[in-house]
Amino acid sequence: MEAGLAGRERPPARDELVPRPLAVAITGGIGAGKSEALAAFARHGAAVISSDEIVHRLLAEDDGVRDAIRERLGDEALGGDGRPDRSAIARIVFADRDALAWLESLLHPLVVREYMAWRDELASSEDPPAVAATEVPLLYEVGGEKRFDAVVAITAPRDLRSARASVPLEARERRLLPDSEKVERADFSYVNDRGLSDLDAFVEGVMGELEARA
Repeated sequence: MEAGLAGRERPPARDELVPRPLAVAITGGIGAGKSEALAAFARHGAAVISSDEIVHRLLAEDDGVRDAIRERLGDEALGGDGRPDRSAIARIVFADRDALAWLESLLHPLVVREYMAWRDELASSEDPPAVAATEVPLLYEVGGEKRFDAVVAITAPRDLRSARASVPLEARERRLLPDSEKVERADFSYVNDRGLSDLDAFVEGVMGELEARA
């Protein structure tokens, strides 16, 4: 387990700090345990939001997203209810790099808009939380780290991630940065190869450092 500021100066004095909430990104590979880390941040007082949950909502509710997917990927990308079907979409795009790149270019700006609006709403509340944590799988791949005050990288051995994942890793990870680079660039990192209590203890320590900055 590793925790701490990676190659950055110690937190500045309170009057020099960024406004609350301090924005934290949680990133890592498939099956690393990002969602469990996000849940741990919530348990320790952070406001949390998941990019994957935003995508779920966009697919279920956004007619513009539905129409764009139908036009590009065809009716086979839709379920019986006429909404985009995640499993069907995955089968299509992970066999076609151009389709995957198109889908990410469609969804990414919408997801960013959603979590930035959420953060603005938190900041304008009467008693904003000290920390707002967002799960962002493709953080470094799209240059999204610039939108955050700190980054937490969650990693795990490949065989363990493969066992946790519901789909083969190979097709989905070709375009991803290696874990070693994510860890080097992140402010905090954790190898998630033990129980939830260890992950929770790591997050508790990170929250302590972040709250001192917020």
